[in-house]
Amino acid sequence: MHTPPPPRPVAIVTGGLRGIGHAIAHRLAAEGFDLALVDLDAPGNSTDDTLTSLPASGGRARYYQLDISDIQAHDGVLSYIARDFTGPLACLVNNAGIASRPLTDVLEVDAKAFDRSLAINLRGTFFLTQAFARRLLDAPAAPGLHRCIVVITSIAAELVSVERAPYCIGKSALSTVARLFAARLAAHGIQVHEVRPGFIQTDMTASAGSNVIDQWIREGRVPMPRWGTPQDVADVVAVLASGKMPYTTGQPFWVAGGLNIARAT
Repeated sequence: MHTPPPPRPVAIVTGGLRGIGHAIAHRLAAEGFDLALVDLDAPGNSTDDTLTSLPASGGRARYYQLDISDIQAHDGVLSYIARDFTGPLACLVNNAGIASRPLTDVLEVDAKAFDRSLAINLRGTFFLTQAFARRLLDAPAAPGLHRCIVVITSIAAELVSVERAPYCIGKSALSTVARLFAARLAAHGIQVHEVRPGFIQTDMTASAGSNVIDQWIREGRVPMPRWGTPQDVADVVAVLASGKMPYTTGQPFWVAGGLNIARAT
């Protein structure tokens, strides 16, 4: 008698339609997860194309429109996801975020731009993580199921840029958010990880111009002398989401080619 395979665990990836989030979704699908992609775009051809591009490895993928700054909508979207998949919720990858555009000197930042950045990069991420964590605690894990939350921050969590003040503030605070949830959830077997991408080639980084970063790479300020790729970040997230670092939580994982190494000269 043929025994059907067990349901695949479900991973939610915010900002999953493009860039780093898209690469993470591909990698997690190949790793054995069903995927719930969350982003701003209205459902349509572009979202359908993203879903059909995921690896045909027996898994499922669905798309959910959500502005994560709309906190009142979080529980509803999570309920739809839980209803639509047969497998258990296992992983939330908090990847959605906006960059500081236009680049603005810290002395010139206005309140509207500041509030919009923090509403998405910090406040929305915090409350979505809270809602997801509550659901995990309400549904004890099945034997062998690894459960975790991954928070994508940035090198800006530690390295400041005076032209990106709201972004730096949001990402540095988000690093603390990751540690807070790590401390709260560890006793329940739920890991929380922070991933800090460096100079990653995406549409977002291209929109700010890349000449300065190219120069830094040529000058050796990035020890591994190249741009990072979304796949570089996705590979790290896959290791964490799959439970391959079982005695680690609340720590930042730099994916930055050694940029964070402090050197005397």
